[in-house]
Amino acid sequence: MLREVERWLARRSWSAAERPVGRLVAAKQGAQVSVVLPALNEEATVGRIVSVIRRELMAGPAPLVDELVVIDSGSTDRTAEVAAAAGARVVHRDAILPRLPAVPGKGEVLWRSLLVTSGDIVCFVDADLRDFSAEFVSGIVGPLLTEPDVQFVKAMYDRPLGDAPGQGGRVTELVARPLLNLHWPLLAGFVQPLGGEYAVRRSLLERLPFPVGYGVELGLLVDALHTVGLDALGQVDVGVRRHRHQDGQALGRMAAAIYRTAQLRLSRGHLVRPVLTQFERGEGGFEPRTHAVDTEERPPMREITEYEARRAA
Repeated sequence: MLREVERWLARRSWSAAERPVGRLVAAKQGAQVSVVLPALNEEATVGRIVSVIRRELMAGPAPLVDELVVIDSGSTDRTAEVAAAAGARVVHRDAILPRLPAVPGKGEVLWRSLLVTSGDIVCFVDADLRDFSAEFVSGIVGPLLTEPDVQFVKAMYDRPLGDAPGQGGRVTELVARPLLNLHWPLLAGFVQPLGGEYAVRRSLLERLPFPVGYGVELGLLVDALHTVGLDALGQVDVGVRRHRHQDGQALGRMAAAIYRTAQLRLSRGHLVRPVLTQFERGEGGFEPRTHAVDTEERPPMREITEYEARRAA
């Protein structure tokens, strides 16, 4: 791992417990916080997420969260009804900027959400989370309220796959992490680069392009690095993330979109640094493990003299 990234990990990685909600409310000083939940057929989980945010972060005379909006991207179930009953403002994707027909995709919804929210800080949270904790919001909003130089904060967490700890995030490990390590090694320190929970200053978000589909998380992260630099980015440990897992074909589509997003952002075709950093949770938190990536290739066998000689014999 690059020394610069090692220093960044020590300086810009935190735990949600380091910043209690009371401290964050005192640090707001007039700043407004918006939480956006992009939702497509999430009636089983969206209500509880909304209820937790309203109860723990919006109640009382001095709330941490000022605005909670669910953007329904065309649900065919009761997502909108459940979210509204729990206390969220629900806006349908197609009602935002109607002169520009909406296209399917998560990034499209996140982009349009900027038109119907007003917070100085915008916090995105996926609507399929189970066992949701308010720290998913307070944890990633915290550095933006207490660290003036920080502009973009992602959540980091363990992602179990069923009963197997740490086996979730398959597209992260197979596609996104290799891409970032090889082409944008300054971003190798992010534990969950594709995670859907992140908070960003509006002043930065409005300067970034949004890939309309699954590539939005990688695209925003890469573009934020180029726009404000590594030291303006951070990550916060919020524990464990449990959610609905997609099947292999859906993951394949996600991987393709992420690859295309990366391809559009590559200014050079060569590998900047052929190593891969992965993370394991240790006694002191997430610990990086760096491995070399195989980049050497053997030529076609017909170009090997001994092989041609054997054929001739």
